[in-house]
Amino acid sequence: MKNILILGSNGFVGTHLSLVLKDMTDIKMILGCRDSSKLLEELRTQELRVGDLRDEKYLDGLFKGVDVLVNLASWSSLFAQKENSKKLFYEPTIEIINRAKQAGVKKYINLSTISAASSDRAIDANALGQFRSFWSHLNNVIRIEDYLRRRSSESFQVINLRCGLFVGKHYALGLLPILLPRLKTHLVPFVKGGNTQMPLIDGRDIAQAFVKAIQSEKLQRDFEGFNILGKEVPKVKEVFQYLHKRHKYPYPHFSVPFFVAYPFARLMEFLDPILPNEPLIVRSIVHLLEDTHTDNTKAKKLLGYDPLSNWKEAIDEQIEEMKLTQTRSMSMHKKLLN
Repeated sequence: MKNILILGSNGFVGTHLSLVLKDMTDIKMILGCRDSSKLLEELRTQELRVGDLRDEKYLDGLFKGVDVLVNLASWSSLFAQKENSKKLFYEPTIEIINRAKQAGVKKYINLSTISAASSDRAIDANALGQFRSFWSHLNNVIRIEDYLRRRSSESFQVINLRCGLFVGKHYALGLLPILLPRLKTHLVPFVKGGNTQMPLIDGRDIAQAFVKAIQSEKLQRDFEGFNILGKEVPKVKEVFQYLHKRHKYPYPHFSVPFFVAYPFARLMEFLDPILPNEPLIVRSIVHLLEDTHTDNTKAKKLLGYDPLSNWKEAIDEQIEEMKLTQTRSMSMHKKLLN
């Protein structure tokens, strides 16, 4: 029996993964989080290790008896927040990696994004990420990937899952909760006519990919990366058409090319200090709308990953949840680690 520790177990991916693992008889699941009250009630009967990942005393015993560490502890920001990204995400994650390896954890599974690499190299999930001057948090995601490459070994295997854009129930910070309130302003345009892909992926499919990574035994490399996408990858305009027809969100009235969208977003960032609300759009959102040309071929071949969820149904479920839980536009950054 494997002992699986899930950090960030009360977040989007952590919740979906925990709901799957709790019914598996060949593993023992341990849930790590900062606030257990945010866990679904049905998960609170599992073994819990509650604490702050910035607390050294908490880390001292966190990895005891753990075979596989799934690190989903997240702090996210789409705009600015350079120092917070460093203090709340990068530095704690580096310490987690070092402590886990020292404690004898055999496998470390990391959550990343398909937007890490340049669009011409993203099809190779092992390709190095490309740093972006306008998105300091993404740069820290890439730095963590690079550190894991260096720390991986025969006794400390690393599986890096670069996932698409989150959608579905139990959502946290994501593109749709940021984008949808802005659509209501009628000021959000298409970029490149909406003809780029929007790689939405339901939390249940992400959970399946992580389960496959946990169960994998035949991977040859000490560090192995996979792109993880949904069953279908719609174009941006297909998503907006569905949002308009099914959920009555305004449809964009005009389109701009990427070479216009980036400077405009930069202007919005520059004006942020004098504006009453967060920017209408920032360069990280424009970046997320660029094609990555990725697919699930490698994940299907080596992990047996086979996504099942329909992106339209996932959108429906998320919007229904947003009606109950999101009373105002979501902030572009989180406050603390999960």
